[in-house]
Amino acid sequence: MLKAAVIGCGSIAKYRHLPEYAANPEVTLTAVCDINQERAEELGSMFDAMAYTDYQDMLEREDIDIVSVCTPNYLHAPVSIAALNAGVHVLCEKPMATSTQEADDMIEAAKNAQKWLMIAHNQRFVPSHQRARDMIARGELGKIYSFRTAFGHGGPEGWSADGADSWFFKKDEAFIGAMGDLGVHKTDLLRYILGEDFTSVGAFIETSAKDHSTVDDTAVCVLRTGTGIIGTLAASWSYTAAEDNATVIYAEKGIMKLEDDPQYNVVIDYADGEKARFELGGIQTNESGGQTNSGVIDSFVSSVQADEEPAIPGEEGKKSLEVILGALEANESKTIVDLDLG
Repeated sequence: MLKAAVIGCGSIAKYRHLPEYAANPEVTLTAVCDINQERAEELGSMFDAMAYTDYQDMLEREDIDIVSVCTPNYLHAPVSIAALNAGVHVLCEKPMATSTQEADDMIEAAKNAQKWLMIAHNQRFVPSHQRARDMIARGELGKIYSFRTAFGHGGPEGWSADGADSWFFKKDEAFIGAMGDLGVHKTDLLRYILGEDFTSVGAFIETSAKDHSTVDDTAVCVLRTGTGIIGTLAASWSYTAAEDNATVIYAEKGIMKLEDDPQYNVVIDYADGEKARFELGGIQTNESGGQTNSGVIDSFVSSVQADEEPAIPGEEGKKSLEVILGALEANESKTIVDLDLG
């Protein structure tokens, strides 16, 4: 039985990490930590775990095997490194860090401690995305030409524990806005589905919808892989109606739409006129009723138990982060930025 703890008691911990640990029969929840004592004690009581306000104190006092890092972005690296140095396996929320150097430091700490580091990119576990990856890898769509993907909703106000005063909107704590919150999900997803890394990125990034924000709330990127697959990525907190989490793949043998249809998770319109429709179970959403098991915690627990590399190790998280960092650079320089993800 693995003993688990969660550092950071905001909404991602409350609605995803803690319930999924509690539902896993191989895990005992030991402790929770948050600088907000009331919040830590509330979740500690809810999940029968010790509550702390100092993560260093928690790491010293508790016998922990695994920990989820669910803090604001600027704390991902220092908290993860402290936990790894304490001999604890780490599952870190995305984006894994605020710089390439921080990501490298996290990866190095995991290697030195001989502990596993996984980044919580949950879109890899969505059934429609897994089906798409398998079909593309088997060549069932032929040559892939291009794509478009989007992740947008009304913003963290309705999701974050602190509402409009959330750290999500503060540059010194979040570092990056919609691109880090939503865009990094899609850079990771596309790398996963296509089986390729991106080699260049261009971007337009704006803060146009949130008067209380010092980070971006709307962004559009153009991306290119090494084999010449090109496409667009939109990430936004300015979608004032329904959430959008769809991806479309344009290929030699047809067009594949993922999470674009209200009933069918995968829709394929083949070039010969044939059609395929698959109902595979919905994608997670921030909207009411959208909090199903993400698969992230179960995958992490299994990898630790088997002492096998996790599904999304630090190196993968770093590559997805670097696309976002490249987009920031492209927006600032008004140029296409070449990415070195070797």
